[in-house]
Amino acid sequence: MDWDDEGIVLSSRPHGESSAIVELLTREHGRHLGLVRGGAGRRQKSVLQAGNTVSAHWRARLNEHLGAYTVELLKPRASLLMDDAFALTGLSAACAVAGILPEREAHPALFEGFSFLLDTMEDADIWPAIFVRWELGLLQDLGFGLELGQCVATGARDDLAYVSPRSGGAVSRAAGAPYADRLFRLPPFLVSSQAGVDHADDIAEGLRITGHFLERHFYAPLGKHLPDARIRLMQRFAARAA
Repeated sequence: MDWDDEGIVLSSRPHGESSAIVELLTREHGRHLGLVRGGAGRRQKSVLQAGNTVSAHWRARLNEHLGAYTVELLKPRASLLMDDAFALTGLSAACAVAGILPEREAHPALFEGFSFLLDTMEDADIWPAIFVRWELGLLQDLGFGLELGQCVATGARDDLAYVSPRSGGAVSRAAGAPYADRLFRLPPFLVSSQAGVDHADDIAEGLRITGHFLERHFYAPLGKHLPDARIRLMQRFAARAA
């Protein structure tokens, strides 16, 4: 069994004296692990940094085996962000969240969105909003999409101001006012792609919304919480908003 694909490195951990087990998000084969011989060496370590795009050849005797990768660097994103601690936090958070995707299940639209997100991370004015929208897309693709186009209580499509933490549906200002302290505020940029992001608290609230549903549907059932890098990202935006 073997295949060739393009992949983004999500993680790499040492295995034995010189090898590494590498987790890639690939275009056609989904989140897929494999052994890279020599992956713990200096040259390969630089290739296997989280966020880098590689061309990957995977080979195994049987499909269910871990298999072995040979990889070649295509895009060295990690090194481009080394001097931007904020973007590195976002990169680590994005790679950690992508790790919830089912193993060996193709999600080509999420791969394309993930690649686009990482390509924007040199622009601090752009990537935070794209990060939140990518998480919304991930929830949608895995069957837990939020309904933000109309009020879950009245069906109204105007003046949507809140998100229900129970249903994941938008709530209009009038319908939500009596329960505002129990609802998320709905940032305008999540309702319309034309809406700008005026304040850091819009990003902070967007991350709080997607984080709530990611934890509820994927982490809490396993007795876990959001990845530490994702929590740090949310805290940094909350601090900026404050």
